[in-house]
Amino acid sequence: MSNTSHANASGVFGAADRAGDYIEDDTTPFAPTLPRRRAETTLVADTERVTPETTPTPASPIFPEAVDRSSTSVLFSSPAAGLAAASRMSNPAKASVGFRGVLASLGLPVAPGPAEVVERQRVDLRTADETTVRQATWTRAVSILINNPKGGTGKTPTALLLGGVLAAIRGGSVAILEVSDDPGALNFRAEGNPQLGLGELVRDVTQIRTAGHLAGYTAPQTSFASVIGSTGRRERLTGDSVIAVTSVIDEFYGIRVMDSGNVTTSSAFQGAVSVSDVLVIPVMNAGDSVLEAIQLLDELRSAGGDSAKLADTAIAIRLTDGRPENDAVRQEVERLLKDAGVSALHEIPYDAHIAERGQITLGNLNPATRDAFTSAAASVVRSLQSAVSAAPSQNRKA
Repeated sequence: MSNTSHANASGVFGAADRAGDYIEDDTTPFAPTLPRRRAETTLVADTERVTPETTPTPASPIFPEAVDRSSTSVLFSSPAAGLAAASRMSNPAKASVGFRGVLASLGLPVAPGPAEVVERQRVDLRTADETTVRQATWTRAVSILINNPKGGTGKTPTALLLGGVLAAIRGGSVAILEVSDDPGALNFRAEGNPQLGLGELVRDVTQIRTAGHLAGYTAPQTSFASVIGSTGRRERLTGDSVIAVTSVIDEFYGIRVMDSGNVTTSSAFQGAVSVSDVLVIPVMNAGDSVLEAIQLLDELRSAGGDSAKLADTAIAIRLTDGRPENDAVRQEVERLLKDAGVSALHEIPYDAHIAERGQITLGNLNPATRDAFTSAAASVVRSLQSAVSAAPSQNRKA
């Protein structure tokens, strides 16, 4: 991050640079005080209270990558999507819910109200994102690295929910793996109580020959993802162990999501970087959170090669845990991430299920939260397609 950027940020963040060594307490509950959101990023789950003056727009990236999801071409979409588009064009929109829906059912030409229009837009965007995720293909396994050097920014929930959404839409073949130096919270936050985990897999990695054997080291999720975390104490993870384990995982899973630690100079993190295709950075609306994220990008770019490519295509996911937030800080976070070259920033609304800091189940999310993670997953998939297609070889980097 440049000196100029640090100077511009200091007025908003104050002593954030000096807070880099402070680790947030992940066990302290906070009341769900929702921050005020700008109209263009508002997420709505309850459309009954929407008025024409306050009609929000569906979830979308704050500064998205250049992609057009609005095409309704009958010629170039799937047959089912083409028929649906043709049906909409031949049948003008009519209301289907509430009093307007009753009038429309009687044959009156009553258009949908503002709340129903918003809900239809939300469904259309979600459908487009799900189609992007479901239909993406590669000629090798692909990988996603989740990291922010600042603790307490939501790395583990992001790994579980992003991986869970990918698995739920694609019908499985997603492994969520812990790659932190020491045991992290992945196994605690995931569903299930597996007998074997990462430590045992590292020990037995050379003996894995079948998918059934590998499954014995996982915690199957209701999302159809498979989690490989630490079930207890284990030896400190090394870069060589990360590479060995991921090579085996890639034989049996199409997508690998890696939940990393806070030490970016560690051997384990460097090993994870060497076998990653896309970087996802969770952030909060706090100075230390975003400044350490930008420092990570600077370090990756300084390393050059594939590390720099990860930084140049990084995607940020901003979570809200219910703490009081400041609009000036929110706007500064957006500006700094955009200036740092982050390709897309996705807003995740407050969700009590995430903030409880307990076991995470994809099906327990609020609809707006799941839609937001689906939008983020579509961005990640597009970035994966670009990264893999641009690679000079289809072999793993390691």
